[in-house]
Parts: sequence; C-alpha cells; structure tokens
Amino acid sequence: MFIVDLLKTIIMYIRATGNISPQRTFGHQPLVEVVAYTGNRLACIEPDYKDFIDPKQIRRMSRIIRMGVAAAIECLQEAGVKVPDAIVTGTAYGCLEDTNTFLSKMVEFKEELLTPTAFIQSTHNTIGAQIGLLLQCNNYNNAFVHRGFSFESALLDGMMLLKENDATNVLVGAIDEITNTSHTILNRLGLYKQGSVSNLDIYKTKTKGTIAGEGAAFFLLAAEPSATDYAKLDGLHTFYKPEGSAAIEKQISSFLEGQNLSISDIDLVITGKNGDASSDEIYDELSRTVFSNKETINYKYLCGEYPTAASFAMWLAAATIKAGKLPPALGPAVSPDKKINRILIYNHHQGIHHSLSLLSAC
Repeated sequence: MFIVDLLKTIIMYIRATGNISPQRTFGHQPLVEVVAYTGNRLACIEPDYKDFIDPKQIRRMSRIIRMGVAAAIECLQEAGVKVPDAIVTGTAYGCLEDTNTFLSKMVEFKEELLTPTAFIQSTHNTIGAQIGLLLQCNNYNNAFVHRGFSFESALLDGMMLLKENDATNVLVGAIDEITNTSHTILNRLGLYKQGSVSNLDIYKTKTKGTIAGEGAAFFLLAAEPSATDYAKLDGLHTFYKPEGSAAIEKQISSFLEGQNLSISDIDLVITGKNGDASSDEIYDELSRTVFSNKETINYKYLCGEYPTAASFAMWLAAATIKAGKLPPALGPAVSPDKKINRILIYNHHQGIHHSLSLLSAC
C-alpha cells in the first residue's frame, strides 16, 4: 500500500484563496444559493478575465489557462502578495483542449508544418508556468500529475517547502477541465449518469454514474500565522486502494490519533460522495460506523466529479472555518449555535485514490 503521511509537526496557514467553479465562488462570494444544472455536466462560471489578465494575452490562452491564471491572481491579490516564493500546481488531465487541438492538427497536417503553440500549451505544467511568466516569478515552480492524488501531491510539496524553510509562502493550486471530447469518451465508459438529471438530485436515487465537473482552486500557504488567515491546515494523508471499509476506518482513526484527536473532536465532516451507487457505498458504510452521529455534508453536487475535486472541498472547508458556519446555501447541517472550528475532509476518486485533510480555526 502506498501511503503519504505528512509529519505531525507541520502546520500551515491558509492565508488566501481563489476559486473558479460551477458555483458562484469567484470574488470571495459566499454561497448564497446553489446553481442548479440539468444534465450530467457542470461547467465553471467564468469571470471577466480582462479584470485580471491583459486582453492581448487572453487571446493566446486556452480556457483552462485563463481559469488557472485568474484564480491564482485573485488568491495573491487577497493575500497582498505580488510574487510568491514558490508555485506548485496539480492537474490530472492538464490542458485537454490544447492537447486535442495539437493531436488533431498532427493528423490533419500529417505531422508536418505544425505550429508550436498548441504543443507548448498542451503540457501539464503550462498553467503554473504561465502564472510564473505573468508574475515574473523565477522562484520554484513545479507541477504534479498524479491522477486522483494530483492536488494532494501539490499540497504536500508546498507544505514540505515551508517546513524546510525553502519558502515563507507557497501558491498551491489544482486545475482540471472537462471538454466536449473528454466528456463524450468518459460518458461512453459509463462514468456519468444517463438521461435527465439535476445536480440537486444526484443523492436521491441509487443509480450508476456521477456528474462531470471541473474547477480551478488556489491557496496561498504560509508558515506563520496572520490576522487574515482562513484556517490552519493541520494534516494531510493519502492512501491507495484500501481493501474494504474496515481498512479505511483504520486509516481515518490513525490519521486523527496522529493529531491527538478522535472523531468526537471533529465539528464537521466533508465527504466526496458523488451520486454513483457503487462509489458511494464506501461513504454510506462510513456513515454507519466511524462517521455515525457526526454532522456530515457532501460537496460534489456543487462542483461535479473530477480528479482534483478535493481542492473545491478544501476551499469550502477553509471558507466555512473562517466564517465559523456553513454558507447559507448549504443549510443547517450543523446547529446554528455551534461554531465550526475543525473540519475533516475525506475523499476518494474512483475507489483508488483516497485522501484525508484536517483543517482547524487559527
């Protein structure tokens, strides 16, 4: 079993965030209402990029690059940081539309007379590199492409940079998109629900498939606290292909014990339940055991399913802890008289890549 368990002594502070998603999350807006979708595909609500990026540069950027750059700039602006000490990104699919364009032109032009732009923008480190170029940041810049662990790997790298005093702040983000081509392929493979479906109803029926999603979420991590921090990132843990719910329960208990905590110390659990009957069996079993009698919410009806969707959950957890309560759109999952100080995020992608994150109030 492959396990990455961050040292107990590493505590990071989430100083700022930026999030472009299928909900109205950009501009640090509270989730007042949930945007409803009909169909098995959720698309990001994009801002006016001219407010963040030179219009001449926008023309050369594909959609996912614009999303990543805008989310990163918004995060840095909130923190009051012009140039971060490091940039770390995670993406499972990279720039899908650019990759499709490049491969299509290879076929069309019989591998001759190809323009370099589509190839340059098809590489998985393009978004982090573009952010670095725009900021004129020559510091550490790395990208992780680890499927369902891509975001967690980027977080781990950023946390270790801070732990080893190689940086005082790190811009960490996750970006993935869904394109017409990728949606068609994954739909044919049976990953998504068929027929008319609403994201608001995906948990009401036990059927096969989930809903496609995408997003770009960035966080500025710092080693030292400030008066404007969202939350502390107390711990991160990943595990690969656990054998049954008992093994998952053991991982959760061990993770919390490593933080000198038990499940009773957690105010809220955020899970990656996505509406797929097979995938959700794990979450349903945990709700009857380790998470029983524990306030729990799901988040993928908001952003859809994609390999780095845990980044949306971290944004939601950080915003909730900063406010001390859930956003209005998510309802009273926790007693309104109880302040939310500690949140556990548990997510898995296709039953293979499992992760746990612990956030708490500063």
